[in-house]
Amino acid sequence: MAEISRGERRKGLVNGFAAYGMWGLVPLFWPLLKPAGALEILAHRMVWSLVFVAVALAFVRRWAWAGELLRQPRRLALVTVAAAVITVNWGVYIWAVNSGHVVEASLGYFINPLVTIAMGVLLLKERLRPAQWTAVGVGFAAVVVLTVGYGQPPWISLVLAFSFATYGLVKKKVNLGGVESLAAETAIQFLPALGYLLWLAGHGESSFVNDGAGHAALLASTGIVTALPLVCFGAAAIRVPLSTLGLLQYLAPVFQFLLGILYFHEAMPAERWAGFSLVWVALALLTWDALRTARRSARALAAAAVPRPVTVAAETPRSQV
Repeated sequence: MAEISRGERRKGLVNGFAAYGMWGLVPLFWPLLKPAGALEILAHRMVWSLVFVAVALAFVRRWAWAGELLRQPRRLALVTVAAAVITVNWGVYIWAVNSGHVVEASLGYFINPLVTIAMGVLLLKERLRPAQWTAVGVGFAAVVVLTVGYGQPPWISLVLAFSFATYGLVKKKVNLGGVESLAAETAIQFLPALGYLLWLAGHGESSFVNDGAGHAALLASTGIVTALPLVCFGAAAIRVPLSTLGLLQYLAPVFQFLLGILYFHEAMPAERWAGFSLVWVALALLTWDALRTARRSARALAAAAVPRPVTVAAETPRSQV
């Protein structure tokens, strides 16, 4: 069993690296879809993602969740909120990458854990440990430094961070699997997205129709680009500890940041380096605190599992008559 467990962990790590690696390298994909604009790419992503996940769910015959969801209006309303929030996230990210803001987009996913913690305090009344408070404070200082550096708040980063943090919060309450959740969200997005694409085609402005079969195939592949990392993430989430996933999540913004500098040659003046450095300090504090807490919890569980020795009282000898 130990050998099987190690094998499963390795499989989980491979899937985790694959998921975050694909998310990290996706800035290379969106420019390939030009001359399509960000809204057209977004609409195709919604439509083809639903097609892809519907085929996947039909293959595994996993549809029972859909009937249950339709009978629960509150969960359905939360899925609608999740669909709206992820629409904003996807749209801003595609626009940012294709407009030369890959580095600023990567910052959004660097600060996302800090935003998630701040939302936990403000909305869920969670109590933070001192290291977490320090990390949030350093993160706020980083945003101030970057605001000075950019001459305005880094709104792309903030929109991406807050939208994704909100999305995560809503998904926790919905409690659906990754593929099922994507299917439900894209089902809500589908009709508006399809309507927009038909409108573009009717006005002769659809690059899907006008720019050849190769371009159309690339737009259709947005469904695979969206769903495949999510499938890998789901396979990793059930096989590796949450603390490991927490460390792996930084791969995606690291790859995006490096692509922005080394491949897209975006400017990084000194004040931006200062702001990013503060963000990395905050994330290092969070990671250290999370690992320390995980070790303490593991030691406490191990101590609780050790059976206590049973002391048998010696029998008092009876007086002889």
